[in-house]
Amino acid sequence: MAELAPSFQPGAAGSAARRLYLLFRIGGDRYALDAGEVIEVLGLRTLKQVPGAPSWVAGMLDRRGTPVPVIDMSALAGQGAAARVTSTRLALVHYRPAGAAAKTATPAATATASATAVAPGASDHVLGLILEHATETLHYDPAAFQPSGLDNPNARYLGPVLSDAHGMVQAVGVNDLLAPSVRAMLYPADPDGEARP
Repeated sequence: MAELAPSFQPGAAGSAARRLYLLFRIGGDRYALDAGEVIEVLGLRTLKQVPGAPSWVAGMLDRRGTPVPVIDMSALAGQGAAARVTSTRLALVHYRPAGAAAKTATPAATATASATAVAPGASDHVLGLILEHATETLHYDPAAFQPSGLDNPNARYLGPVLSDAHGMVQAVGVNDLLAPSVRAMLYPADPDGEARP
């Protein structure tokens, strides 16, 4: 599948304030990833297992000679492994854990924190996400996302929500997907303290 770019569709109403999002599902619920964080979307691949990792770490992908950790978003949400069907995709995203702490409290900033809240010089890694029903992209105004009203410390990656003609959509913050202990396992530091890509 072709790489996604954070470009706008010509003629989209109000496109100056709108961003492109990749939609996916977990169970019956819809979620949105800022397409500016998506490097490319692939079909499912065979992965190398990671013994000792949480069950939602699906494995490691060899991407041009570089190992890329892959997590299963359905399993992370407690819904079991993603269905292995043609609409299930492997999205490679930019993962910048240093940016997670730099979020601001505004709904628009929270909805796009993955793309905007990265400290200069923050480590930029590639992370794979297995996503069910990841076949649609839509433009949304980031300011339309509103706080969900819930504080879930076990799912800090779940961001603000908006409603459209098909129901509620929740933004996912890529930089908040991994707890520090899992991040340390999947992206170990070099001896000099610098994280490897």
